[in-house]
Amino acid sequence: MTDKIRCIEMQHINMCTRDFDASMEHFKRVFGAQFVHDIPAPQWHAVLLYMGGVLFEMFVPEHWLVNARYGPHWVGLEYQIGDVAETRQNLQDRGLGMVRDIGIAIHSEPEECFGVAFEFYDRSFFSDDAVAWIEPLQPASYWRDEHPIGFTGLARYSIAVGDHDAALAFYDDLFDLEVTYEEERPAIGARATGIQLADTVVELLSPTGPGPIADQLHRYGDGMRSVVFGVTDLDRAARHFAGHGITLVPGDRDDTLAIRPADNRGMMMEFSAGSSR
Repeated sequence: MTDKIRCIEMQHINMCTRDFDASMEHFKRVFGAQFVHDIPAPQWHAVLLYMGGVLFEMFVPEHWLVNARYGPHWVGLEYQIGDVAETRQNLQDRGLGMVRDIGIAIHSEPEECFGVAFEFYDRSFFSDDAVAWIEPLQPASYWRDEHPIGFTGLARYSIAVGDHDAALAFYDDLFDLEVTYEEERPAIGARATGIQLADTVVELLSPTGPGPIADQLHRYGDGMRSVVFGVTDLDRAARHFAGHGITLVPGDRDDTLAIRPADNRGMMMEFSAGSSR
């Protein structure tokens, strides 16, 4: 039997958005994002942004036409694993394709992974000098105590799936993980399951009736829905965004607030106080 993939540490979250200059300006102005690495390429302009103690790779395609119908979206995530070659073979043994293979890193085929392109790399951006930073990453104390949002890091990220049990079975077969909670979310018409995967919490959301999760699946199909930051105080975070003319709205759980995608370059993000979930 093929071994499960053991993820060591999340490296970054991948997003696709539109208009490089406007997106850079937004995330730097509103979130205080650090521009820490530039990765220009003929087909897109990619950069690494560090905000709230979380590293993001932002891809802005050179030509938007082939992305226009789907729009801005979360692409997937990169995890550090022990060995790229072994992980490549692991995917192949399961019949899972790779949408991109650059030798030192691979991206799984999202269509076969419930809409998520998992990127695997056998080095750490944070401890192996794998990246030459433009400027040092701000420490956790800065994001928590000095930044007006009061970030405490990544609380979780969520994935909307049409078939909850099939998604759970997929994750359990592919990854070394632990299911940590199951709950109903009647306010959004959803079933939620939390999974501990390395140093991250993955939340699977599937519809139990009408609501935003059913709406998302109708519009986009399976895939990442939201990135949830921990914050020290929700009122403090809300005041910061109000100062930028942005009103936060209820999120996918009772104790979260969200920034609308329309106010955030097409990307849904949420803020949760006092919980690692």
